[in-house]
Amino acid sequence: MMQQYFEIKNQHEDYVLLYRLGDFYEMFFDDAERISKELDLTLTGRDCGQAERAPMCGVPYHSADSYIARLIAKGYKVAICEQTEDPATAKGLVRREVVRMITPGTIIEHTMLDEGRNNFIAGVYLDSRGAGLCFCDISTGEFHATELRGEDILGQLIAEIGRFAPRELVLSDGAYSLDALTAFARDKLECYIERGGEWRFIPESAQEAVSRQFGISDFAQSGLEDAPLLLQAAGGLLSYLHETQKQNLSHIRELSRYSQDAYMALDYTARRNLEITASLQSGDKKGSLLWVLDHTKTPMGARLLRQWLEKPLISVPRIRERQSAVAAMVAALPQREALERALSPLGDMERIMGRIVYGSANARDLLALSAVCAALPAIKEALSALDARYLRQLEGQMDLLADIGTRIGAALDPDDPPHTVREGGMIRLGFDPEVDRLRALLKGGTGRLADIEQRERARTGIPKLKVGYNRVFGYYLEAGRAHSHLIPEDYIRKQTLANAERYITQELKELEGEVLSAGDRLNALEYQLFTGLREQIALESHRVQRTAQAVAVADVLMGLAKAAARYGYICPEVDDSGAIDIREGRHPVVERVLEGSAFVPNDTTMDVQDNRVYIITGPNMAGKSTFMRQVALITLMAQCGSFVPAGSARIGVVDRIFTRVGASDDLFAGRSTFMVEMNEVADILRHATARSLLILDEIGRGTSTFDGMSIARAVLEHAADKRKLGAKTLFATHYHELCEMEGQIDGVKNYNVVVKKRGDDIIFIKKIVRGGTGDSFGIEVAKLAGVPDSVIRRAKEVLRDIESRTPGTLSALALPTAEDVPDDQLSLGTFAQGELMEQLRRLEPDTFTPIEALSLLYELSRKAKEM
Repeated sequence: MMQQYFEIKNQHEDYVLLYRLGDFYEMFFDDAERISKELDLTLTGRDCGQAERAPMCGVPYHSADSYIARLIAKGYKVAICEQTEDPATAKGLVRREVVRMITPGTIIEHTMLDEGRNNFIAGVYLDSRGAGLCFCDISTGEFHATELRGEDILGQLIAEIGRFAPRELVLSDGAYSLDALTAFARDKLECYIERGGEWRFIPESAQEAVSRQFGISDFAQSGLEDAPLLLQAAGGLLSYLHETQKQNLSHIRELSRYSQDAYMALDYTARRNLEITASLQSGDKKGSLLWVLDHTKTPMGARLLRQWLEKPLISVPRIRERQSAVAAMVAALPQREALERALSPLGDMERIMGRIVYGSANARDLLALSAVCAALPAIKEALSALDARYLRQLEGQMDLLADIGTRIGAALDPDDPPHTVREGGMIRLGFDPEVDRLRALLKGGTGRLADIEQRERARTGIPKLKVGYNRVFGYYLEAGRAHSHLIPEDYIRKQTLANAERYITQELKELEGEVLSAGDRLNALEYQLFTGLREQIALESHRVQRTAQAVAVADVLMGLAKAAARYGYICPEVDDSGAIDIREGRHPVVERVLEGSAFVPNDTTMDVQDNRVYIITGPNMAGKSTFMRQVALITLMAQCGSFVPAGSARIGVVDRIFTRVGASDDLFAGRSTFMVEMNEVADILRHATARSLLILDEIGRGTSTFDGMSIARAVLEHAADKRKLGAKTLFATHYHELCEMEGQIDGVKNYNVVVKKRGDDIIFIKKIVRGGTGDSFGIEVAKLAGVPDSVIRRAKEVLRDIESRTPGTLSALALPTAEDVPDDQLSLGTFAQGELMEQLRRLEPDTFTPIEALSLLYELSRKAKEM
């Protein structure tokens, strides 16, 4: 047995091998020592033919899922090794094989999955032509693929992988060599990375795998002839899935090719800063846009809503199609509530179907699918009562699946079905005669014994003849010794007692064999009937998946309508004008967090002509960032087809939303706050177009004042200039000097946040109005934040000293020297000198060229003069 274990373990060295022994999955040697600590299991030993006992630990097979889930969460891969022949009939050692390898991206067990989000595994192929990229969720059967070409393939890859957020990446050698890609996946997405090997992505074998999986005989006819990189990525991923799963994957039946141009581009930074699906502070759903909008009733709908928010549309007709459906539901409350009631009891059709095809579904899963079938007529009826063409299309796409529900209902007993499929108790009475006979035999064996007893009494004439049972020789007939002369010849004496004799007959032995084996035979027969039913239902996966897709869309639209009605959202006008005109706009998340408090709405008027750039000034905490984010979120919501929080809105479709809303030091990568900021700005300016929306918050604050102001102005000029970019830009800043750009640069307008000052206190009105402001109220905000009074007093003294000197340029200021400052007070001049000295200490002159040295000398001289 241990030889068998070593042979299997050597073939799966990088997996934790769960080796089936009876009712347990056992682990040995290194696996046992490591996993016993990870899972807090008792470490024991077993004789294995070696000098020392083999370290061993195990988990019960019937509760293994919870242990496997913990291992996967800790970054392990697990190989399941099962007995593949019946121990009762095996000659010698029972044959065992690995029947499945479980990795983070190949989980199908509902106990290990978040029902509200997809569990994607991605395949990436990269060469000099570009990249092929595909995403599969084997729990639902979804398979999406695209091809990336052109400039900045790395940036495109990171953006798409960030959009789908897979749990696992299978990379070709070329893709694996991109350190930035693997670092992003590992550090930002906590994604497991598998080096797939170039052999998986060979064009011929990859195309064959795609053809076989999706039934594609003509790539030209299917529209994939011009996508060789896509085919290589898809084929490589399919190779990995078939190798690890060793199961039927026929529910993965449709390759959905998509184009990046069909959706608004949102990079990882934008999704994170806008808190679309997760709160920036906690990482949880609560506090995100998804949290506000998710009123779905089904797991399929919850997953689809997340996808819609990650992939806002670009096509105006498709956006309006969704809007019309939401509008119809908003206007028809009774019909919408009827649809909501019909959707509420639905199980996870997609993942149930995945488990059915996979062969892991139990009776509870099939009964849940039957319940779904029973609910579909009510859903279709509710949709038919709503007046929108899109909803009628969804109704037409839905199959009632009545035959599937009938088949399941006729076969399975709905009362307390077992969790496992090998313990019986699944098949309904009357479905199969042999099941009924065996079940009756188990329940009515005593009745047959009573019949035999009565019959034998009559045949022998022995009035007190009785049937009994013991563990030594089973059922017997017992008669008093006084009646021994009446015993028939076919009775076989088995035991003599003081006053009686015990006998057996051929009939009793046959009955005994039937009764004692009936349980095992019944369980085996029920399992056979159940698996046959499961295989029949698996053949209908395309119908169930198509209906599940329609139900999911209807569920999302219903949820958006419910949110619109509950929160007072309006239907925005969406077009290709390039304008963003929002009246009384509100931040969808902040107003929900502040429920019970008044949210101050604000207007936004942007276009591609005179109002391209907003320069927004005002103190911290006044609402600048909230305002900018709400414009971005309202735009995103509109392009998802949702209603929006505003009095009215006209949204010209944007192709991308970029955000630069703050950064922290990336010390692990050796990058400072300013470097992170500049990297993000560079990425924005490289990829933004005139149709993009830019959200820029305090560009340049991570360096010296003049450097920061210079960079901020240059970025603004580039964004505003139609010849270079001309994108709609919201720019918050504390550099009040930038307000001079209005009137100098075409399309730039100044705005500020209204603040009321009463003595040393300030009140944030949070209203955005035209015009710039020359005061950031920094000292007042510091006071509100709880900065010590001594520091506040000193800050005021420094500010008065600065304001008494030449205004307009910091270079002309002479701050108080260290000798003029009491020991318990802060000196800004001291800080500046310390910064210069620190810069000098870090210099390595031997590495400078003459030009670099001269340039640095001028820079240091300039900074010294500014002090």
